[in-house]
Amino acid sequence: RAGGAGVTAPPRAAVIPVGGLGTRFLPATRAVPKEMLPVADRPLIEYAVEEARAAGAERIVLVTARGKSAVVDHFDRAPELEAALEESGAADRAAAARAAAAPPGEILAVRQQAPLGLGHAVWCARRAVGEEPFAVVLPDDLILGPGPCLARMAEAYRETGGVLLAAMPVARADVGRYGVIDPGARDGRLVEVRGLVEKPSPESAPSDLAVVGRYVLPPRVFAELGRHRRGAGGEIQLTDALAACIGAVPVHAWLFEGERFDCGDRLGFLEANIACALSRPDLAAGARAILARRAPRP
Repeated sequence: RAGGAGVTAPPRAAVIPVGGLGTRFLPATRAVPKEMLPVADRPLIEYAVEEARAAGAERIVLVTARGKSAVVDHFDRAPELEAALEESGAADRAAAARAAAAPPGEILAVRQQAPLGLGHAVWCARRAVGEEPFAVVLPDDLILGPGPCLARMAEAYRETGGVLLAAMPVARADVGRYGVIDPGARDGRLVEVRGLVEKPSPESAPSDLAVVGRYVLPPRVFAELGRHRRGAGGEIQLTDALAACIGAVPVHAWLFEGERFDCGDRLGFLEANIACALSRPDLAAGARAILARRAPRP
């Protein structure tokens, strides 16, 4: 873990890419951004922003695209709505509407003009981040666990520095959907990363440890991404830029506690809704009753 000296504070900026087209959720996403689809009663983007805040982020950089203005607008004040709710006696709902608004200056939006890949989306945020370590949160990856995943990673980053990415074991048959780690020495939940491969075949994958959408990265990553090298799928891959950092800075994976839900997949999104409902005191009993009613009888 050498090389982390001098890293004493969590990243102050978190980049959240929200420019995807959400084609797997058509027709729902024809006019509504995928990140605004609700998990329980909160849009998916709120979970990502909340996790970034819990890790100490003071600036949230949303990398948007055409048709995504609703994602940014969600964090603005809605005085007409709040006033109408207060007047109707729904003070609790008015408070919920106010709570969704971000503090002034916290949310920044930058535009990704073309869908050139995750690496390109992160690169678009370079001027908003500056020359300091930063986090990346992919809202499609919803993680429920004993504590916020990114906050735990920010704590570990004080010791590791360099590149820190979240990882989890997956079925060997599924490795072609992920960036996959070539692991080295393990120390608790930290694993040394000796190599990274984007979407390998099951036969060529160096392990079953897949990269999940949480990262804490040094600013040198922007220089690698700025080369605009195309990787898997003809896109600019973040995984390739991180692989290029191996040997220049420490690179580690964090084996997080908790469960990850792929909210970019329809069934994963459905499961996330069920899991979130079951985890909430105000919804759990009703959700269990619905599931019991709908479950097939033996």
